[in-house]
Amino acid sequence: MFTIELEPRFSETDALGHINNTVVPVWFEQGRTPIFELFNPELSLDKWNLILKKMEVDFVAQIYLYAPVEIRTSLSAVGNTSMTIHQEVWQKGQLVAQGDCVMVHFDYVQQAKAPIPQGVKEKLLQHLA
Repeated sequence: MFTIELEPRFSETDALGHINNTVVPVWFEQGRTPIFELFNPELSLDKWNLILKKMEVDFVAQIYLYAPVEIRTSLSAVGNTSMTIHQEVWQKGQLVAQGDCVMVHFDYVQQAKAPIPQGVKEKLLQHLA
């Protein structure tokens, strides 16, 4: 499992004083960085080879300003050309949001999905929950 800690920013709040629901997908994207690095160690946009196919987010509890959040990222499935990533947001020891996304290994030159390289797949499987 990969984990990162983020400090919610004032600009991420909504009119009710909670973290806005549009923020969690952005946090999840940041939490996927270690997975991106398995495919593209330099995170070079010229060599980018992943696309987001689908995302779901479940909001479990309110998320607040002035308390750090932990983003936990693991894989729930690894296929030939795609993977399912499970992510959770924890604040003050409580699960506050969770979600899953499907990412596809993609060849931008061919404009088509591509097999996940075996070496990358082996590394991904180490993080299978």
